[in-house]
Amino acid sequence: MEDVARYQVGDFEIAVISDGEIRLDGGAVFGLVPRVMWEPIIGPDNVDAEHRIPQGLNCMLVRRGDEIVLVETGMGNKHGPQVREKMFPGDYGYLLERLGKLGVRPEDVTAVANTHLHADHCGWNTVRRGEDLVPTFPNARYYVQAGEYEAATHPNERTRGTYFEENFVPLEESGQLELVTGEHQVLPGLHFLPTPGHTADHASIVLSSNGETAIYTGDLVHHEVQMERPAWIAAFDVMPLVSLETKKVLAERAIRENALLICVHNSYPGVGRLTETDGKRRFVPA
Repeated sequence: MEDVARYQVGDFEIAVISDGEIRLDGGAVFGLVPRVMWEPIIGPDNVDAEHRIPQGLNCMLVRRGDEIVLVETGMGNKHGPQVREKMFPGDYGYLLERLGKLGVRPEDVTAVANTHLHADHCGWNTVRRGEDLVPTFPNARYYVQAGEYEAATHPNERTRGTYFEENFVPLEESGQLELVTGEHQVLPGLHFLPTPGHTADHASIVLSSNGETAIYTGDLVHHEVQMERPAWIAAFDVMPLVSLETKKVLAERAIRENALLICVHNSYPGVGRLTETDGKRRFVPA
C-alpha cells in the first residue's frame, strides 16, 4: 500500500493518509444482512477465522495556502493489549510517520475536524508525554459537533466501549477544543454537514471549490457497498432508520454533483464516485 494518495478539488489539495487497518466483526459491519450475502462482496480471503473483516483508517489532509486541516486522526498509539487484541485488533498507528513523509509536522496542522469521537476516528487527537496526555497538534483548533462531545463525555452502556476520554477531554483542558453546531465552516469552502444515524450528531465534511465537491463520509458507511445499497446498515449505527434516510440523501447529492467521496473504512485510499445507470448505483474507485 502507498502511504498517500493525492487529489485536487478546486483550490483544495487533498491527501488521503492511512493510519493503518483494524479488523471488525463482519456481522456488526453489515448488521441484519446475512453473511451469505456480504461475504462474496468482501471476498472470502478477507474474512478471518473469527469472521472479522479489514477496515481502513483513511484520514484526509486538506491544504490551501497556509491552512492545513486534518480530518480524522485514526486509532493512534495509546492503546494497551485489551484494545489492540480484543476490541480493535489490527495494524495501526502510522499517521504521524506518514504525515512526516509529506513534510507535515504536528505543529504545522492548523485545524483538526472529527466527524465523531469513536476511538477509531480520533486516536491521534492526543499523545502521551510521560504521565501527561496532551494534544498531538499543538497549534490546531479541534472541531467537533457539540452534541457529539456531550454524548462522548456522557456515554451509556452501549457507547462507553468506543468513547475513550483520553482522546478528547485533554483538548478542552488545553483550550483548543471548538464545539460547533450544524453546517459550521472550518474555513471558506470546508464545512461540516450533519449526517446523523451512526450517532445522533455525526457529521461528514464537505469541500466545495470552483464548482467541484468532495465529501468525507465518516461512518455514514463502513464499506463502499453501503453507498450502493443504503438498506445495508451497520449494527454500530445507534439510529439505523435515520442512517438509512441520511445515506439516501447523501447518495443523491453525490450523484448530482459528481462528488469525490472519501470513505474512511474502505480499503485504502477509499476514494471514488457514485454513479447511477438504469437505476443501479455503483461506487467507482477514483
